[in-house]
Amino acid sequence: MTRIAAVHGALAPHRRTQSEITDMVARTCLPEGTDRAVLDRLHRSAKVRSRHMTLPLERYGELDGFGAANDVFIAAATDLGAKAVRDALDLAGLSAADVDLLVFTSVTGIATPSIDARLAGRLGLRPDVRRLPLFGLGCAGGAAGLARMHDYLLGRPGHVAVLLSVELCSLTFQRNDASMANLVATGLFGDGAAAVVACGANRRGSPGRRDEGAGPTIVDTRSHLYPDTGRVMGWDIKDSGFRVVLDPQVPDVVRRYLAADVDGFLGDHGIKRKDVTAWVCHPGGPKVLEAVTEALDLPEEALDVTWRHLADVGNLSSSSVLHVLRDTLTERRPQPGTPGVLLAMGPGFACELVLLRW
Repeated sequence: MTRIAAVHGALAPHRRTQSEITDMVARTCLPEGTDRAVLDRLHRSAKVRSRHMTLPLERYGELDGFGAANDVFIAAATDLGAKAVRDALDLAGLSAADVDLLVFTSVTGIATPSIDARLAGRLGLRPDVRRLPLFGLGCAGGAAGLARMHDYLLGRPGHVAVLLSVELCSLTFQRNDASMANLVATGLFGDGAAAVVACGANRRGSPGRRDEGAGPTIVDTRSHLYPDTGRVMGWDIKDSGFRVVLDPQVPDVVRRYLAADVDGFLGDHGIKRKDVTAWVCHPGGPKVLEAVTEALDLPEEALDVTWRHLADVGNLSSSSVLHVLRDTLTERRPQPGTPGVLLAMGPGFACELVLLRW
């Protein structure tokens, strides 16, 4: 099994209230003179109080096209990613030289060389470090990244792996786009990063590690692509950048498939839903969280950590489920030896499940 040695989250520098962001979106996305009642309603219904942004709000109107936004992404993702990895390694009591694999996931910008390559020298990683950049997984990227890291460590149980997620969602907001999907996205998504340090089963613990960062072991993982859902969620790549695809039927897909997926996954390990002591769920939005709760017949308080994360910082795409994992460990650490489930859904449309043992 893979042992999670540390989880650390980082946020973009500019924290703004939801109402301040709504005002910015009204200025940059709505045609002049347009009634903003629909925008206001959508942003209120997101149940987000504040979010962190990469740029000061007045700068977003100056981003002229995909190139300008992506240049900001590369610089800011490298800075925020470096901080997240350094702090996670410190929490684990490890150094950059200990890292054998760096997995990087993002869906809000592109770079070649990839962000992980740009970080290697900056962090002091070894020249022979293995790298795995992942793109296109969207909100499922944090869970899928854990799964791919686990796959690697099963084959190399003496190694150390780091997963880094950086999502600067505000840089994808589309100027002069009053579509329902863009208005929903601008009310929900924020900017942040997360890093997870994991060790294979044969890797000795570090005498310098700080126990408050220690996490569970990964027992197993599962992925599921759902049929005929390719246009439920994703990007249309345009001259203006990443134009969000967000279909209202996402909660219906969750209700249709999730319970069977979870029950089958748990059943393979002789576990039932009632045995799970913590559900580490990605905050896809209020309607999605309600659908998850309903589909799995969860107690009302089961997703409290996820709901609070959504209210405090919004949806950070692939980084969010890792922030929820960190907060579960620091605020609601389950009893040792009990099972937990980490889950996230994203473009494909797909579900990623990770079985944990606390």
